[in-house]
Amino acid sequence: MVNEPQNPELHVNEEPRNDFLDLMVGFGGMFGFMFLIGIIATVIEVMTK
Repeated sequence: MVNEPQNPELHVNEEPRNDFLDLMVGFGGMFGFMFLIGIIATVIEVMTK
C-alpha cells in the first residue's frame, strides 16, 4: 500500500490523539493559570489598601 497524501482514506495516522482530552487539558491548564493570576492580583490589591 502506497501512502498517498491526496487520498485521506489511505493516509496512515502515525500519532493517534484524543482531541477532546487535549482540549480539556488545555482549557484546564489555562483556567488554572488565570485563576492563579486572579488570586495573586486580589491578594496584592487587598494588601495595598
